[in-house]
Amino acid sequence: MGCYDCCVRCLGAVPYVSLAATLLCYAGLALFCAGGHQALAHTSTLVQMHFARSDQDYIVLADFIKYFQYVIYGLASFFFLYGILLLAEGFYTTSAVKQTFGEFRSTRCSRCLSLTFITMTYVFAVIWLVVFAFSTIPVFFLYNMEETCHTVNILSETTASINQHAWVCMDARQYGLLPWNAVPGKVCGMSMANICKTPEFYVTYDLYITAFAGAGITLLALVLYIVATTYNYAVLRFLGRKGIRC
Repeated sequence: MGCYDCCVRCLGAVPYVSLAATLLCYAGLALFCAGGHQALAHTSTLVQMHFARSDQDYIVLADFIKYFQYVIYGLASFFFLYGILLLAEGFYTTSAVKQTFGEFRSTRCSRCLSLTFITMTYVFAVIWLVVFAFSTIPVFFLYNMEETCHTVNILSETTASINQHAWVCMDARQYGLLPWNAVPGKVCGMSMANICKTPEFYVTYDLYITAFAGAGITLLALVLYIVATTYNYAVLRFLGRKGIRC
């Protein structure tokens, strides 16, 4: 067998869907974990400086930020290992293995393992769908805040009366970031416009967009994993019905 034939057969044994899903999963996790971790740290500073005067008003959000940062570490470690397992399962069950190693053998254990991966990946996809949905909240909040600051700047340039734009406010309590009894809980007028001009605001905004994009990419990767593992399971069931067993 020539070198060209060996390369063709090796490339044919690669589960490309699983490989693409693994790369997407790692890229999405890197964006979500890095962006989310840093965004939470900046959020802690932003809220504490401008939206909450008392530590009691901020303690729930502070605890959530602290514990969720640890969750991010766990997610990164777990999905790194889980991606390797799914990629290995894709290599094992791909139909190209039959061409590379001869007769493919389907066992009850291998079919059970593929079904387990399908179930687990489906559950993780649902969980990431929830994470993806919740990651829109800070992006939506900061987007509205930026647009509100733009409105304040326009009003301040077109009118000399401060009362025309002092009523324009952004209330963090409406988004569930702070309890309703938090003081002040909101910023208004030029005070809010000045916050939007700080580098801290735009860095936080960009980091949350990064985390949001990472969550979406990871969700896409899990959907590709579901497609790949379902196909692999169907191949194993088909071979099992034909009586190809160990």
